[in-house]
Amino acid sequence: MDELPVADLVARYQRGDFLFTTARRALLAQGTLRTVTETDPRRLASVIPGVLAETGAPLAVGVLPFDTGPDTKVPGHLVVPRTVHRSEGAPSLPREVLAAPSHVREVPSPEQHMASVRAAVGALRERDLRKAVLARALDLEFSSPVAAESIVRNLAVGNPRHFTYAAELPGGRTLVGATPELLLRRTGLTVFSSPHAGSMPRSTDPATDRANGEALRTSRKDQLEHAVVIDYLVEALRPFCRTLEVPAEPELVTTPAIWHLRTPITGELADPDVTALDLAAALHPTPAICGTPTDGARDLVQELEPFDRDYYAGAVGWVDATGDGEWAVAIRCAEIASTSMRLYAGGGIVPASDPRAELDETTAKFRTLLTAMGLEDSLT
Repeated sequence: MDELPVADLVARYQRGDFLFTTARRALLAQGTLRTVTETDPRRLASVIPGVLAETGAPLAVGVLPFDTGPDTKVPGHLVVPRTVHRSEGAPSLPREVLAAPSHVREVPSPEQHMASVRAAVGALRERDLRKAVLARALDLEFSSPVAAESIVRNLAVGNPRHFTYAAELPGGRTLVGATPELLLRRTGLTVFSSPHAGSMPRSTDPATDRANGEALRTSRKDQLEHAVVIDYLVEALRPFCRTLEVPAEPELVTTPAIWHLRTPITGELADPDVTALDLAAALHPTPAICGTPTDGARDLVQELEPFDRDYYAGAVGWVDATGDGEWAVAIRCAEIASTSMRLYAGGGIVPASDPRAELDETTAKFRTLLTAMGLEDSLT
């Protein structure tokens, strides 16, 4: 494992590599010593330490799918790389220009998405669910192969406070994105999680932007949505932790496109043998990207969404031979396959949700990737 300037490291990324950058550091993994796939994330987590010991590699990188239930056919996909490069700091690279798409299709249509939100609100009451997360997709077709490298570099530079990532998927696809949400970080015995739930679009007008942030902070609907996520994470972490520190109130944070509510959670592990991947397997999927109760919310999502999520709203990250690692929630992302790309965006549905507001939220989230690609006008 070696150190490179962060700009050099991000510039070195080529499709097929694994890249994971934060505001303070970056990791680039290249080549493959071993690939490990398993539909049960807990079994996957139990296998990886032995694989790392056998290969002598410092870490494994990869993705967990959205659906980790007993009937899923989509596996967790981890790679033990041949080489690993690390860097400190934030990238500084020129913005790269990408070609415009030849065709854009919304899946489902805006009208159908609002109808699904209405159906979800009714189902929450009928099925005694507290929350469900509904997503929609944006399919882009291009006349030439999509430059994943350019998209990733633009994301890393344009969203320095996000977790920018690129990971290869089974079937030759590439998952790229810039997520604001850290599922967890393990450093020694310290565990840190930074859940986001509750959103409001940003505005280019300062007064409107401030008003949107204040509206989010005081929104009963969004506070409820956020509390559902925090309750779940605290209960999921409690069996692993000797202590947990949870602020009484969420804080307002921003991305270039969205206001969010966030609550940082810090814990001390009781068992030093519990790895970052063990924790990711136990926590994922959270109500922030699925809903609660988990099984019922997942069933409702699969009924109402006209596509399979696969690795969208999964988890992406790394775990090393000591058990340390970072796993981010795989949102604000796109799956790239040759000349096509599918973008995803979702929003939490609770009984007070308004269909038009939920549509507007997903539209704002799409713009994170569209802006990075120079395709702001692709979504009307």
